[in-house]
Amino acid sequence: MKSTNPRSLVLFNYDWDQSGFARWAHEFPVDSAGFDLFSFPSNAHLVNFDLNRFVERLATQAKRRGWQAVTSNHEQFGALAAALLAERMGWPGTAVDAVLACQHKHYARQVLQQVAPEANTGFELLSSQYGEPVPHDIDYPVFVKPVKAAFSVLARAVHNREELAALVRFSAWELWVIRRLVEPFERIVHARLPQAGSAHRMLLEQPANALQYNLDGYFFNGELRELGVVESVMYPGTQAFLRFGYPCALPATGRARALDVARRFLTAVGFTHGLFNLEFFYDAAQDRLTVIEFNPRMASQFSDLYLRVDGIDLHRVALELAHGRDPALVPRAIPTAGVAASFVYRSFDPAARPAMPSTKQKHTLAREFPSAMLFCFAKSGGQIERDFKWLGSYRYGILHLDGRDADDLRARCEAASGLIGWPAPCARTELHRGCAVQTIPTFSMETSR
Repeated sequence: MKSTNPRSLVLFNYDWDQSGFARWAHEFPVDSAGFDLFSFPSNAHLVNFDLNRFVERLATQAKRRGWQAVTSNHEQFGALAAALLAERMGWPGTAVDAVLACQHKHYARQVLQQVAPEANTGFELLSSQYGEPVPHDIDYPVFVKPVKAAFSVLARAVHNREELAALVRFSAWELWVIRRLVEPFERIVHARLPQAGSAHRMLLEQPANALQYNLDGYFFNGELRELGVVESVMYPGTQAFLRFGYPCALPATGRARALDVARRFLTAVGFTHGLFNLEFFYDAAQDRLTVIEFNPRMASQFSDLYLRVDGIDLHRVALELAHGRDPALVPRAIPTAGVAASFVYRSFDPAARPAMPSTKQKHTLAREFPSAMLFCFAKSGGQIERDFKWLGSYRYGILHLDGRDADDLRARCEAASGLIGWPAPCARTELHRGCAVQTIPTFSMETSR
């Protein structure tokens, strides 16, 4: 039976989004547009890419293709492009200025200082431009990240002037890539939110020391609705994500503070419709919440975690919102697990080249763990070298699993990792009550791709 629902457009539809929206293909037929930043020749579209021209081309196709809604969870270009297209077509969507305010890291800090200063951290722009000497008057350690970036690129703590200088010393090729990634956003900011200033800068933040969490929710008719909280766990002694777990034991006071801060900030920037993800630290002993950043989109890596545990599919929520319908009216699916996690496989040795699972290994994994989701990220030597410069490690795979409880999830992770020939990341930290206990200092990081 053919779907009677109008077609939707999904921008930059890859990885979790590709599988997430495919779950609803019968009810919500979709078309996709955009390119993959991580593969060639697709990423050649970066050359002279312009968001306004991209949106205008889509607008001219909309009537012919039957599109009546647009959505995207792509941080670099998609969320902003979807907001621009929705505005252009008169479709439901997140306000363009709200997306800009969230994604411009320095401007977001300024707004947060006005509406929720207790949840902010010390911050300032790095005074030197790309290629200029690093100033001498910086207090270390300091967390450094681009004013506009995604996937944790160039975001890390530095402990002295030499480390900072090395981080912001770019080759001609690196500068070309950085400018192509930032310039499409820069042009829209200049036209729509000029008070934010240039995005071609680096931001310095005072480091935090606490457990890291993600509040997921959405606005409908101007009302904030919570979905849940996911905990982020790092590889010990690093700032690299090891695991995202749901549910987690965030104290009720921390959850209430996160909701309050999210409501104040998002209301201030005009965010009244759409999914959002708030990354934050929470120190239970001090009852202190520190905002890392606001993402004006779904954290799509978490979508199936909620589906497994709560019966809520965030991709279905996104589609309902894109069509202007209330996601709360959608019946929940029957939960299939007590806990779920997204395990991240990383190498911290630049010379290492972890083998990708063979077809036989993948088939065995699918047979033994039918609900598992495996993503492999094979890269060339040059790409791995750039990852270590920009990220400090090489992420070569991600595995989604669920279990009855924490012990069952750990055992399943170890068994599944053995089948694909990778070291089990679950064995590196303790799983406790559905969340991870982290005992090392961490610093702000952006949500993994």
